[in-house]
Amino acid sequence: MSARIYAIANQKGGVGKTTTAVNLSAALARLGRKVLLVDLDPQGNATMGSGIDKQAVSQTVYPVLLGLTGIAEARVASPDGGYDVLAANRDLAGAEIELVGLEGREHQLAKALAVVAQQYDFIILDCPPSLSLLTLNGLCAAHGVIIPMQCEYFALEGLSDLVNSIKRVHANLNPEIELVGLLRVMFDPRMTLSQQVSDQLVRHFGDKVFNAVIPRNVRLAEAPSFGQPGIVYDPGSRGSKAYLEFGEELIGRLSHGLVVTEEA
Repeated sequence: MSARIYAIANQKGGVGKTTTAVNLSAALARLGRKVLLVDLDPQGNATMGSGIDKQAVSQTVYPVLLGLTGIAEARVASPDGGYDVLAANRDLAGAEIELVGLEGREHQLAKALAVVAQQYDFIILDCPPSLSLLTLNGLCAAHGVIIPMQCEYFALEGLSDLVNSIKRVHANLNPEIELVGLLRVMFDPRMTLSQQVSDQLVRHFGDKVFNAVIPRNVRLAEAPSFGQPGIVYDPGSRGSKAYLEFGEELIGRLSHGLVVTEEA
């Protein structure tokens, strides 16, 4: 069976996107699934958060997107995470310019992933915080999008833009893509606004809002500086347990067919 490919996307920066990509990958690996994490952000934070020196890797996602090498040759194992990584670094910023001249430029990643999809249960794509050509490659390759978001007013403002972008990609470039769900991250139940926005999300999106809620957690924030997913760095922390619950919920939804539903 071919891997399920999920893009972790949000046009807003600083919303826990990379933290989600890294810890979801680690959680799925801990639950016995074979996982590939693809870092599509030139900052390379998912690469570093997985314990890989982004400057020392010999191959990255950059030549893969340009069709110069394959994922099988470029991937590396996360030392502690239990999953494979297709790394990124600053060189990736140049890929946007070089991709423009390629025919079918939006589908370069999809073509590369098709070669290794049978080797994994899940492929997680960490997209940059913008609707760039890199993000578009992620959306064109993915079966679905997971949107991590903080429960604050401005997060709601950007959400409709992102949902509309997913719909446009679905209509014009990738008919398989769907909104898998919204993940509430950095959640602080003591804040009235957080609870109000959370309730609004559930009212509007229904079962598209994951039951798992990721709390604001210091241990998750510390983990990248040690080159480890939070789940590895401190398995007993509230944040790590929450991401493990999220991994279990995603697997459960998939097995019960809840991922394949109409968009809200």
